[in-house]
Order: sequence, then structure tokens, then C-alpha cells
Amino acid sequence: MTSLDENLKKLDGYLARFRETGIRNRIAGEDADGSGGVFETISPVDRSVICKVAHGTAGDIDRAANAAHAAFAEWRDMPALERKKILIRVAEGIEARAEEIALCECWDTGQALKFMSKAALRGAENFRYFADQVVQARDGQHLKSPTLMNVTTRVPIGPVGVITPWNTPFMLSTWKIAPALAAGCTVVHKPAEASPLTARLLVEIAEEAGLPPGVLNTVNGFGEDAGKALCEHPKIKAIAFVGESRTGSLIVKQGADTLKRNHLELGGKNPVIVFEDADLDRALDAAIFMIYSINGERCTSSSRLLIQESVRDAFQEKLIARVNAIKVGHPLDPATEVGPLVTQEHFDKVTSYFDIARQDGATVAAGGETVGDAGFFVKPTLFTDATNDMRIAQEEIFGPVLTSIPFTTEEEALRIANDTPYGLTGYVWTNDLTRALRFTDKLEAGMIWVNSENVRHLPTPFGGVKASGIGRDGGDFSFDFYMEQKHIGFALGQHKITKLGAL
Repeated sequence: MTSLDENLKKLDGYLARFRETGIRNRIAGEDADGSGGVFETISPVDRSVICKVAHGTAGDIDRAANAAHAAFAEWRDMPALERKKILIRVAEGIEARAEEIALCECWDTGQALKFMSKAALRGAENFRYFADQVVQARDGQHLKSPTLMNVTTRVPIGPVGVITPWNTPFMLSTWKIAPALAAGCTVVHKPAEASPLTARLLVEIAEEAGLPPGVLNTVNGFGEDAGKALCEHPKIKAIAFVGESRTGSLIVKQGADTLKRNHLELGGKNPVIVFEDADLDRALDAAIFMIYSINGERCTSSSRLLIQESVRDAFQEKLIARVNAIKVGHPLDPATEVGPLVTQEHFDKVTSYFDIARQDGATVAAGGETVGDAGFFVKPTLFTDATNDMRIAQEEIFGPVLTSIPFTTEEEALRIANDTPYGLTGYVWTNDLTRALRFTDKLEAGMIWVNSENVRHLPTPFGGVKASGIGRDGGDFSFDFYMEQKHIGFALGQHKITKLGAL
């Protein structure tokens, strides 16, 4: 395991070219300046400027959309095996540059290397998985009727827009872009302005793997200009977005005039429900992991702990001790478990809930403080003595902050769990199988894990209900979004056709 000093030295080498040339847009296989000038990306570790980034606006999006449109027919019509080979080479390129991706992502986002080293490799896994699906992506069904042999097939929808967030940007970019390319779509990617480094690495890797110019285009910028223009562009047939629920609503409105298809992976206020008969030690491990890893900056985090009253005190006593022991530090230190939050704006948002919790009557049982003044560091935080009507239980804080709420009965637990605008994930801990089946059937969430943390299996559907999103990713579910169903009916013999106007 490399040391902090060794990682910093390696990072310096990787960042040298960005400091010299900045990050430019990539359109039709060529670098391009942003028509809006440049903006700076800031490291949350020490608030230093990493580099300048091209500020793309509507004109840049228009050029990228036209490039994706021009490249679409060639990519769509390329033999499936050839496209598969290219996507496998993308996966191999990611694996070869995994260290560079991880170190740059840590410095750009504040995420701990302990987790980002795995996130880079998960990006390769996404490309390998969807590469294997390319050959069967267009497969359909045979639906015979008395007069027709009905067959279905799928065709790629066309150029698509992908808008990705800042929390684990590389992995989530691959999660959207890999199935789009496997389906035969071309892509215009707008990364989050707060973490643009690894989007540049991805497009480089893809082109080095043989992806034709214009198949993947990257335009940096902000939601109010580049993002809006992408959602409104008539040549972009669909938008795949990961981010806040409020932004998802805007995307739907912006794409309405061009009848955009939207896949929205949005926010969550996910409950982890611990019943008294659960394996409490394993439940404790999972509850801690799902809120304090990745700095708590993920949509599937278990940000509400619903704990049965009979085991609450003992469980919370262990929980407090564990939360206080979590190591906060430099994200490139291999021992760090929680790094700095991504931006000043997000740091201010998360820390504002420390006072909100106290004002609403909750107890700050752990954390509730900032760490140092060099970067955007906060202590992992636990709120106890909370009720579900408090803001800390209803609003997505999106940081290393857990709210503990007691319950007495299964019915009360279900009511509390469902009493939120969101419905992305849920985590249920019980050794009563009948209860698990009964409870998960009524729990309002798109994804539920029983006696487990979030363990992603790529063929399964990923997505939420209510304000947590529209649509599903994963396996064949991704192709349902990036492809159109087509039906063809072949006549079986000369069946009778009604004659109109016959003489």
C-alpha cells in the first residue's frame, strides 16, 4: 500500500498536463475551447486551484450534438462484434489507468482513496458487462397470431445526453455511457462542473480504444447554460441524468418541447430498519458503511436509522463509539475513511444541519463539528432523539450525517420509512423471513436489501420511485431506455382484407 507522500508525488505527475493546458471540451475527436471562457476547478482538500476548465455554453452543445448526430449512423451500423471489441478495449484502458483515475478523482472530489480505487475498477466492470450485451441488444420476440408472424426488434434511439454528478463521477459516467454506446447510441456528456477531471480521462481512453470521432463528446459547463442547452437540443433524443430531484424536475421541463425521453436517478432519504431480532453486529457494520463511506455523498446512503425501541440504547451506544472512531483525513492517505466535502457550497449546506438539528430538538450524539480550516472537512455526525417530521429526517443532507429514529412496532416502522418524498432504497434487518417479505412488499422504494448493505448486481434494475427518479438502469433495463421497440408483422398466407371502394 502506497503512502500519502507517494500518492501526492504520483498525483503531481498526473496533474502536470492539466495545470499547463487546462481541460478543454472534446467534440468530434478534437479539443475545443469553451465559448464561455474558462472556470476553475478547486480541490476540496486545501481549496487550491487544480486547473482551468473550458466553459461550454449553448454553442458548444450545438456543435457536440451535431457531431453526435453525424457519427450516429456509422456507430449504429457497425457490426455488433466490432463495437463489442471497442468497448472491451475501453475497459482495458480504464484498468491500465486506474491509479491515475482514482488519484485525480480523490483530489477533485475529496473522496477517500480507500473507496475511489475500487470505483475506477467498477467503471471498467461496467464497460465489460455492457460490451458482453452488445450482440443481443437488438434481440426481440416472436409473437405469432392467426394471420401474422409478429416479430419485434430494438433499434438505438439516436444521440443522447448524459449529465453526471460530482460525487463518484467516473463510475457514474461509465454507468450511463457504457450502455448507451452498447445500444448503438452516440453521446454528448456534460460532467458536473465541480469534478471534471476524470470525464476528460474517460473520453481519452475511449478514443484510444478506437471509438470513432463524435461517438462520445464531452462539453464542460454549468447546468444553467450547457445543461439546459443539452436538454433542449432537438437532435438529442434522450437525457440520462444523475443528481438532485429539483434538477430532475427542471430537466423534464426543459426537454418537454422536443419530447425528450428522460431517465432520472435522483435523491433519497433512505431508511435502514433494524428490528430487535436482527444480527445487530452485522446491521451496525452495514448501517455505518452505507452512510459514512463515500463521505455520505451518495444517493443510496442509509441516512435514516430506524431502530426498534427494545434494542435502541445498546445499539446507539456502540454506534456512537464507532462514529467517533471514523478516521477523517487527507483523501490520498490510505488510512482515511472520510475526506472533505466537495465544495464550499456543499460544505455550508451540510454544516447548516448541525444547528437545524439542535433547533428542532434532536441530540447531536457524535460529530456536529467542522475539522480544521484548510479544506471542507466535517466530523462524521449522528443525530439521535429525532422524529420523522424534523428537517434532518425529511431533507437529503448528502453528507456523513445519520439521523436515528426509534420505533416500537412493525407497523410504526413502515409508516416512518414511507413518510418521505423519496423512495430510492431501503435496508431491512430481521431474521424473520415472513416479516421481511411482508415489510419489503409495502416499503416504498425502488431497491431494497435485506440483511445486507448495497451490493450492486449489474443485471438487476437500479432506480427509485416517488421523488427519487424515473426509469431503471442495469442489464436489459438500460436498453429499454436507450433503444426503441420496433414491431414488424409478416402475413401468413393470403388472409381476407376488407375492400373499400371496390367496383
